[in-house]
Amino acid sequence: MSLIEQSVEVNVPVRAAYNQWTQFEEFPKFMEGVQKIDQIDDQHLHWDVEIGGQRREFDATITEQTPDQRIAWRADGEATQGGVVTFHRLAERKTRIMLQMEFEPRDFKEKAGDILGIIERRVKGDLGRFKELIESRGQESGAWRGEIDQTATS
Repeated sequence: MSLIEQSVEVNVPVRAAYNQWTQFEEFPKFMEGVQKIDQIDDQHLHWDVEIGGQRREFDATITEQTPDQRIAWRADGEATQGGVVTFHRLAERKTRIMLQMEFEPRDFKEKAGDILGIIERRVKGDLGRFKELIESRGQESGAWRGEIDQTATS
């Protein structure tokens, strides 16, 4: 398993940063390689991505969600990845977003990309583009404030 840890500081309140992150279907606007995300229900997402020139689809389950604090997920099926994004209030209009993700590269291209740091740079770029998106808007485009408790979904 490989581990990626990246963070970014955004100049919006923690509530706005969190609320925007819950708009999963908008991820293609800032995540490189993400073609489309369909939110099936409060806990389940279907991802359509391009990795190293290869198109892949997978489902993911949100295992934990606490407003303004954290969202954790795991991929279902063949894709082996999971992670957590946390939101930290630094000031009234300043938030640190921290992303931790574990994944298992599936083939030679993914393993090479991992070794060369390409995947980590992509995640860093994605966070930078999220910063640009939320700061340019000044507010979130929507929100889901519900909670998901890992113990209740097991």
